[in-house]
Amino acid sequence: MNRVKITAIRHTVYTDLMEKYENPIEHACEVTEGQQWISENGMCPEGMCPSACNDGFRPFSFYLELIE
Repeated sequence: MNRVKITAIRHTVYTDLMEKYENPIEHACEVTEGQQWISENGMCPEGMCPSACNDGFRPFSFYLELIE
């Protein structure tokens, strides 16, 4: 079983792009810098917002560490 610790390390917000291109989103992800999860077998961990990784207007950078 593969386990990976995921840590949110940076959150960026491109307000200029959001104003120009995005349809308003009422509720974006509530991930915070420093928040951590454990992924097992490549599955999205419980409590981690699935769109935190693919939101081009509010992207997050994550640090991944293999747990042996």
